[in-house]
Amino acid sequence: MIEKTNKVAVVGSGLMGTGIAHAFASSGYPTLLIDTNPEALARAEKSIYDILDGGVVKGKMSETQAIEAKALLSTATDLAQTPADTSLLVETVSEKLNIKQKVVKAAESVLNADTIIATNTSALSVTEIASVLERPERVIGMHFFNPVHKMKLVELVLAIATNEETIAASRDWCEALGKTSILVNESPGLTTSRMSAMLGNEAMWMLQEGTASAEDIDIALRMGFNHPMGPLELGDLTGWDTRLSVLQYLHSTLGEKFRPCPLIIKMVAAGRYGRKTGHGVYQYDETGKRISGSGLKGSAL
Repeated sequence: MIEKTNKVAVVGSGLMGTGIAHAFASSGYPTLLIDTNPEALARAEKSIYDILDGGVVKGKMSETQAIEAKALLSTATDLAQTPADTSLLVETVSEKLNIKQKVVKAAESVLNADTIIATNTSALSVTEIASVLERPERVIGMHFFNPVHKMKLVELVLAIATNEETIAASRDWCEALGKTSILVNESPGLTTSRMSAMLGNEAMWMLQEGTASAEDIDIALRMGFNHPMGPLELGDLTGWDTRLSVLQYLHSTLGEKFRPCPLIIKMVAAGRYGRKTGHGVYQYDETGKRISGSGLKGSAL
């Protein structure tokens, strides 16, 4: 069981770092959010406050609980300000191996020997990230999902050196956040990214072949399998440029079954990434709302 006095540090105040910091602070743990960019930290703090205030309005927490969570959240612009007795540090910085290695190396130099160092990466090797440390056995992948305050799953990714104590403590942390954890041996795409990439790619193959319209493919998954979103809707939300990058990586590591559908390649070349560009499989207005009847019908673009 994780004591409420245990401290947490989150490095990186982007979308995921903000969500992760909120999760720990709202669960009653002293949480330090770290970013070298003061403006990014201010935006993240405001976002966390907004989520907490929204929780009060929706009746998910009391005003007292929101005030307590805000009091537990602090920020810093230097990793060196992290208390040595921090129990868990989660890094959520840029998906570049050298940057993550630099962060975890700096963290190891200021933290106690028994502090768990977690990485939120969904693509890079946890083993490689941990390879620069003197104690790689305390490193684990802790893959949260966006939006963190709504999504209940955490993938715990085991590097080659991750020991049983680190695994057990990490599972306890997930439980303390009210989340379900699964154990994943380090592999390309983990479980969720791999399955989601396969599903979205196959949906695009069906669309290209004219098996069904985009809308009907999405309806099939929503109504037939109770998915909250269809695979083409989800691809538009994630961004087909991002999906293509993941598929290309999985294709290079896991083989032909992940070869990207040519329709995805064509859409990305045309700048039709999805919601963020206003046009993907569907079209969107300036507010991001999907335009009715705009879905692709088959092989035509």
